[in-house]
Amino acid sequence: MKNSILFSLLMCSPLISMQSMAANLEVKISEDKPYTVVNHGKELVKVQRIQDTSNTLTGSFTKTSRPCPPFCVNPLNIEGGVATVAELEVIKFMETAMHRGDGVLIDVRTPSWHQKGTIPGSVNIPFTVFEKPVDDLDLVEVLERLGAKQRENVNVVTRSLEKVGLLGGNDKTDTWDFSEARQLLLWCNGPWCGQSPRAIRALISLGYPADKLYYYRGGMQMWQSLGLSIVLPSDMSTYASKKFYSHTKYKKAAFSAVIFLIVA
Repeated sequence: MKNSILFSLLMCSPLISMQSMAANLEVKISEDKPYTVVNHGKELVKVQRIQDTSNTLTGSFTKTSRPCPPFCVNPLNIEGGVATVAELEVIKFMETAMHRGDGVLIDVRTPSWHQKGTIPGSVNIPFTVFEKPVDDLDLVEVLERLGAKQRENVNVVTRSLEKVGLLGGNDKTDTWDFSEARQLLLWCNGPWCGQSPRAIRALISLGYPADKLYYYRGGMQMWQSLGLSIVLPSDMSTYASKKFYSHTKYKKAAFSAVIFLIVA
């Protein structure tokens, strides 16, 4: 009992301090949300906007023009059934699906881009992984880590019923069962970047349910233009890590306490 009380006090002390800091933020995410908190690797990271109102972008994301093709402007909706989201929806995804453990925020850019900085809570699974042959071991491993299950020797009658929407057939193919697959929110460099659209189309072709996929069209370009936090990637944020999605599960007691203090 005493240990429990001591733990609670230790947890609440920095959180109360964070609540005090939140009240003084001039540049909030939205009128009622000064910041949020996401687990990245083994650390809780505060996601907020840069407070310097004279701050401007530097580096790659200051460019307005790139050769098209390949850097052409993407449509708002890239695939039927896949929801396109913006920054507030990304943050809500962090606080809901990722908090519950059934959502993964995926930076689908090539590793060289990922190493320069990523959105907190993201894991890096390059779009090229999703475009590998269906029997490629890397692809199979990634899909399994995302909650999909391989199927073998499915009964013909069962499969016939699934193809007309029975027995949960909308989430199943001849070779994969996506019934328990996680929700995925995929992003890349911005509205002109083709990496996340390619990853999403590859997942759809594999049978991944469209209603479990989200496309953050703005990507790093818009995330940085709003001054939102970025972090250097952790060892756990690459698809090569055996625990690449485990850090999307928040330390629930700490996260819940933080969210309570933010909205209180």
